[in-house]
Amino acid sequence: MTYKFDCDNAITTIQRFITGQLAASGLSGYVIGLSGGIDSAVSCALAVRAVGSEKVLAVLMPYRSSSESSRSDARALVEQLGIEHRTVDISPMIDAYFPEITEPVRLRAGNKMARERMSILFDIAAETGRLVLGTGNRTEICLGYTTLYGDSACSINPIGELYKSEVREIARKIGVPESIITKAPTADLWEGQTDEGEIGVTYEQIDRILRMLVDEGVTSLKQLEGAGLSTVDASKVVSLLNRNAFKRKLPEIAPLGKRPVPERIHLDS
Repeated sequence: MTYKFDCDNAITTIQRFITGQLAASGLSGYVIGLSGGIDSAVSCALAVRAVGSEKVLAVLMPYRSSSESSRSDARALVEQLGIEHRTVDISPMIDAYFPEITEPVRLRAGNKMARERMSILFDIAAETGRLVLGTGNRTEICLGYTTLYGDSACSINPIGELYKSEVREIARKIGVPESIITKAPTADLWEGQTDEGEIGVTYEQIDRILRMLVDEGVTSLKQLEGAGLSTVDASKVVSLLNRNAFKRKLPEIAPLGKRPVPERIHLDS
């Protein structure tokens, strides 16, 4: 089955979703955490297109080790979109809990940062009468590559049915800065951390595998091999998908007509 992503239709559907969810809530707008990465950039830009720049508030929440390129990319997007923004340095909160971030606690500290950021967003949302706009894509949801009650938490999720490769396509379509589109995806949880480095498979390959497993219902290793996919990579993807099934209880997601993510997948040998 040849898959063709309809970028224009996805943009229209998501923008209607963002507009409709805000109208239904009766609140004044959206608040979003801007990391300098592509997912938050696309969510933010689509929200501005949907409800206007005056209804979108961006919050930059760096830790002291956050990369300067992430900070500068987030600031550049704020300027491009003409939106209000705040900066909240989370270093004091994290350092109070982790006086020293050594290798044994690095992952815990990264998760703590993600949860601290979401706690701040929900507090600002309460202060300003807004919804928290999510930034998690379908690839991350499938793999459980999120922090539970951290970056996976939100009021609504506009890009939850977009694979990472589709997020990139939309980013180019709507004019997200190229520096954001082309940078190595990272949660910026610690210096040098990248998504693909941790997972061990490129997003391009992950998305191809997930389309076959999830959207087409393929469970045969022979079919995956016949499509030119590595069974080692497929096994890594399935392992993450199954192990993190508990994370896939998420808020409302913009519907693009794709199959629901199954709880588990078992490959036929």
